[in-house]
Amino acid sequence: MPRTLLRDRAYEAIRDAIVAGDIEPGAVVRDADLAERLGLSRAPVREAFSRLVDEGLLESKPQSYTRVTPVVAADVRDAAAVVGAMHELVTRVAVPRLTAADIEMMRAANERFADAVRAGDIDTALRADDELHDVLVRAGGNRAAAATAARYTPLIRRLERRRFGEGGTCSSPGLHERLIVACADADVDEAVRVTAEIWRTLLDLADPD
Repeated sequence: MPRTLLRDRAYEAIRDAIVAGDIEPGAVVRDADLAERLGLSRAPVREAFSRLVDEGLLESKPQSYTRVTPVVAADVRDAAAVVGAMHELVTRVAVPRLTAADIEMMRAANERFADAVRAGDIDTALRADDELHDVLVRAGGNRAAAATAARYTPLIRRLERRRFGEGGTCSSPGLHERLIVACADADVDEAVRVTAEIWRTLLDLADPD
């Protein structure tokens, strides 16, 4: 397997474990241990560590430790502000480009999202949420915006999972439905307003008091 694919495999596996809480905040991670667990050499794991440090999920002290960062509300607020701005940008461009098939994909994703929220299935809910918004990201075609959103979304997901586990809920399926209606009507301004409202709920999540 090419080195880049091995690096990406290591990155995605470690990132997902951190976001899911399988590797808890404050836990020390070792390249040798994770390489063995993932069936990889240490080199792609070290490269993944470097990327995860850059993205704020790991912190490292040279010659001492690499560990999972704590969930810090201020960091989540910063990430939500940036990700929200990127989604507003892609929504403004994407709405006029959406097809009927795109709208149906968004509706189906929101149905899965609503069912998962009712069932308390955070994994399925967050996957469906990503699938809904990814329709707009793909239609928008802005690679820089997509990459920026992808980089900072995991910081937000960690807090979403924690709040959900404490008895909270994911973003309202009703907000998604309003977004879908605006998209179906080709109402760009309304779609952007609803997108901003969706991401404000995540800012509130980081400062619930």
